[in-house]
Amino acid sequence: MADLDQLKQKYASVLNLIPQLGVSLTHVHIQEDKLYVEGAAGSEAIKNRIWDQVKLVDPSLSDITLNISVDPSLAPKQKTYTVAAGDSLSKIAKQFYGNANQYNKIFEANRNVLSDPNMVKVGQELVIPD
Repeated sequence: MADLDQLKQKYASVLNLIPQLGVSLTHVHIQEDKLYVEGAAGSEAIKNRIWDQVKLVDPSLSDITLNISVDPSLAPKQKTYTVAAGDSLSKIAKQFYGNANQYNKIFEANRNVLSDPNMVKVGQELVIPD
């Protein structure tokens, strides 16, 4: 018989990540000898990050059931920035984070519109992650 405390300990990294990502949990209990976790994430990307963490803990998924739905109303509010003449990701990172070396954080959050961190275009709207 699975023990809730043992499974919570095994999946501590997952259970710690969930609130950091703004996921709303509705259930965490033992069901059919598995840790059953149910809740809602603000986006498919957040849901996938939770799944990625679960797979790092136990790729076989042998003792966990994860039932995470997507509820856009839970999505974190993101800042955006419109690229101006003379901007670079480093300059934008310096403005928002106080550190130009954080440019890759902005690049990763905008891979849907950027293919190269050195190629931003005037007028592009970029998401600025926290």
